[in-house]
Amino acid sequence: MTDAKSIRPLRASAVSEWGHSADVVVAGYGIAGVCAAIESARAGADVLILERSGGWGGAAAMAGGFIYLGGGTPLQRALGFEDSPENMEKFLLAALGPGVDAAKIADYCRNSVEHYNWLVSCGVPFREAFWGEPGWEPPHDEGLMYSGGENAAPFNTLATPAPRGHVPQYADKRIGQRSGGYMLMKPLAETAEKLGVRVEYDTRIRRLIVDDDDRVVGVVAAHFGKEVAIRAERGVVLATGSFAYAAQMIEGYAPRLIGRPAAAIEEHDGIGIRVAQALGADLAHMDATEVAFFGDPQLLVRGILVNGRGQRYIPEDTYPGRIGQATLIQQENQAYLVIDEASYEAALKTVTATPFFRQQPTWVAESVAELEADMGLPEGALQSTVETYSRHAAEGKDPLLGKKPEWVRPIGTPLAAFDMRNFTAGFTLGGLRTDLDSRVLHVSGEPIAGLYAAGRCTSGLCAGGYVSGASLGDGSFYGRRAGVAAAKN
Repeated sequence: MTDAKSIRPLRASAVSEWGHSADVVVAGYGIAGVCAAIESARAGADVLILERSGGWGGAAAMAGGFIYLGGGTPLQRALGFEDSPENMEKFLLAALGPGVDAAKIADYCRNSVEHYNWLVSCGVPFREAFWGEPGWEPPHDEGLMYSGGENAAPFNTLATPAPRGHVPQYADKRIGQRSGGYMLMKPLAETAEKLGVRVEYDTRIRRLIVDDDDRVVGVVAAHFGKEVAIRAERGVVLATGSFAYAAQMIEGYAPRLIGRPAAAIEEHDGIGIRVAQALGADLAHMDATEVAFFGDPQLLVRGILVNGRGQRYIPEDTYPGRIGQATLIQQENQAYLVIDEASYEAALKTVTATPFFRQQPTWVAESVAELEADMGLPEGALQSTVETYSRHAAEGKDPLLGKKPEWVRPIGTPLAAFDMRNFTAGFTLGGLRTDLDSRVLHVSGEPIAGLYAAGRCTSGLCAGGYVSGASLGDGSFYGRRAGVAAAKN
């Protein structure tokens, strides 16, 4: 039927046979895809999901499960936290920039409570419990946690801190395999099934099909190597994930991730972005990346992080993803954690969701000067940093970077350092430019007829910064928008 290597759109007039047909065709059965399918089906559309793997879930089902929600959700209120859409918006504008889509952030914040209620109505469970300790995610089934550095400098001076990391309840967690993300996807997939949504597994999209007016009317997909044309009477929704595993795209758009492990799944090969580009779709923030930092937050907050010059560069009690971004992008991946024996032992007594991030120190020493020499730092560099930090810490202060007083204490001896160079992995945040109805925009600024997108194949809320829960948050939220818009088309 077609040249399998081409991603250029195919004319509908060239299709000799349609293998499947539906009102709305959704490419991808992760968080964005399932939410699009649910809303399209509820709007009366016949919906077909195309999923390239053998089951639902995508990256969402393997994630920790944070959905970034706020503005006064029932869970926030039940646990005694005050928040408002305006307060949430103020934080996100500061944390996710520069260059954020202000209209999209305002839209998301003002409808965040409604989105929480929608998830609950679909069966997503949230336990009324708060986890207030530093960590990548709650180690148990607590439903709420700070997940973006809201209560850390500099953001705690810009907006009233409020925890917005909402985590579906799941008691039998297996971090990195089956966490809260599984219990987000499971009830949503069950909801889609009850609504009669059809699914074709092991089917990956290759290119879009357009009519003579360049309206998207279907897709060409491959099913076990055989190409099939699939008709979309009302619209196509792209929910295919990021380009974290597309080496050529990484080199061209996000070179900081070259050689870094991808904190994503291999199916995130950028195909949704590329087939839309072939139709003239606009892109946004393709250089934006989230960076995971493989350090245990309970250790990080009790020590000081220094770069290759022995200087502190970020408050250690902030969101670990923010630490990762600062380390990779601003410090050339040079990071060392310096901590004294008492603080190290105190951290080991705490509960963490990531015990595998706890390791033996790289160097141990009886003095800062000895440690500095062992680390190969210039004489006086680390000594000056530790002296300055400890002098202010004796008064419970960190005037340099603003670490919260509860974590500030002088660094004593003996002490140790961890070599945390190259302790980062990342995934991409940029993608297709979409409007508030999840319509894919042409480079002219006009919507591409019949084409919608949501999730990490789009540029969502984040333009550079990140908060845990932004991907599942804007993917589910704008997946819903895509489903509604496509069904009404």
